[in-house]
Amino acid sequence: MEGKTRTPVIIDTDPGVDDTLAILLAITSPELEILAYIVSFGNTDVRAAYANIYKLYQAIGRHIALHPEDEARFPNFSPTVPPLLAVGPDGPLEGGLHYAQYFHGLDGLSNITERHPDLNADLGSSSFCHNFKPVNESGVEVALRLIESRPARSITYVTLGPMTNLAQLVREHRETVVDKIGRVIAMAGALDVPGNTTSVAEFNVFADPFAARELLVPTDLANGFPLERLILVPLDITTIHELPFPYYCQKVDPTLESAANPSNADGKSPVVHFTSSVFERTREIMISFGKDVLELHDIVAIWCAIENPPEINSVYGLPGMSPGWTVVERTFDIERTGEITRGMFVVDRRDENTAYAPGANRSEVQAQLDLRQLGHGLLESAALPARVDIEEPSLSVGGDEVGLQAVSGQRKGVACLVETPGPSVLLQLLMSRVWGIQ
Repeated sequence: MEGKTRTPVIIDTDPGVDDTLAILLAITSPELEILAYIVSFGNTDVRAAYANIYKLYQAIGRHIALHPEDEARFPNFSPTVPPLLAVGPDGPLEGGLHYAQYFHGLDGLSNITERHPDLNADLGSSSFCHNFKPVNESGVEVALRLIESRPARSITYVTLGPMTNLAQLVREHRETVVDKIGRVIAMAGALDVPGNTTSVAEFNVFADPFAARELLVPTDLANGFPLERLILVPLDITTIHELPFPYYCQKVDPTLESAANPSNADGKSPVVHFTSSVFERTREIMISFGKDVLELHDIVAIWCAIENPPEINSVYGLPGMSPGWTVVERTFDIERTGEITRGMFVVDRRDENTAYAPGANRSEVQAQLDLRQLGHGLLESAALPARVDIEEPSLSVGGDEVGLQAVSGQRKGVACLVETPGPSVLLQLLMSRVWGIQ
C-alpha cells in the first residue's frame, strides 16, 4: 500500500461464524488499519465472543509459523501498533437478551470448543502481545479515545453485530462523534426480503432494536447521528453474496463434510483447518435450510469498508461510493416492542418506486418487467393511495416520545447499499486473500 492511505477502522463485532471470516478478510487487507475490536453480545455471550478473537489469531499465528512465506498475506496480523481489544455491551439498551447460538453454537464458532479442543486459546498468554492489546476500558471509552486521537472524519466504524455500543457512544459523546467519525458501515436490517431470525427481522436489529432505531431513525435529526455518513448493509444485498461449500471443497479443503466427520489438522494449513472446523456444523445447518452455502453478510460490510473510505465526497446528501457500488435512500421505522415484529423495518413505500398497485404480486410484476426488459420503477407505483395525515398525541415507547414522522413524511432516509461489484468478485477476493488461492 505504498503511496496509498489506509482506512483506519474500528470493528464492532459479536464474533460468530461470518464475523470471524469478515475479520480474517480485514486482517488480510492492506487497505485497512485495524484500530480496535469492540466485542459485543449477539451471536453468543460476550465472553465467548471475546475468546474467539484469540482463537482466530492463534490459527493465523500457527499458519505463519509453518508457512513463513505467507506472512505478507496477513498485513494486519502483527502491526506496528496493535489494535485494542475491548469488551463491549453484554446486552441491549432495553428489552430481552437474545443470542443466535442456534446457528453459531454456544461458543459462537459452531461449538469448536468441544469438537476441536486443539483450537482453544489461552487468554492469559503473552504470545498475542504483538497482535492486539486487551484493555480494561469499555467499548465506548475505547472508541472515544480513538476517534479523539485521529484526524477528523478519518475513521470508519463498522458494526457487524448489534448496534448497542455505537448507540451508547452517540448518547454520551454525540458532539465528538459528529465532529470526528468519518463513516459508519452497519450490517443490519431487512427491507424488501424476509428476516433471518424471524420472518421480518434481521438478527442484529432483533438483538437490540432500541439501539438500531436510535441511530437509524432519530426522533430529532438535530440530535441524532448524521445519516449522510452512514451506510446500511442489509440482508437485501448481503444474502446474494455466498461462499458455496462445494466450491470451498473444490478450491480449499476437499475433506470438509460435517460435524460428524470433524476436520483433521494433518495435511492442512492451520488457517484451512480452522475455517473448515468452523464451517462443519454451519454447513449442516445451511443444508437443512436448503442451501449448501455460507451467506457472507458481515463479509460484505468489511468489503464495503475496504472499497469505500470516508474521504469519498458525499453526493446529494448520500455517502460517496466507489465505482461499482451504489446506495439509495430508504425511509423506514423500526419496531421495538411488537409481539411478533420486534426488529422489523417498517418501510414507508408511499414515495418509493418499490411500491406496487394494491393487490399486485411483487414477484410476478418483476418477472414481467424483466421479461419485457423494462426497468423496474415507472410501472411499479401506478396506483398508490392518497396520503392521509393523522393527528394523534405522541406515543411513549421505551421512554421516547414518538411522533408519527413516517406519516408526515418529514424524516430523512438512510443510505442503503443496493449494488456491489458482484458476488463473484467478493468470492475471488476471499479465496485469494484468506486462503491464498488465485
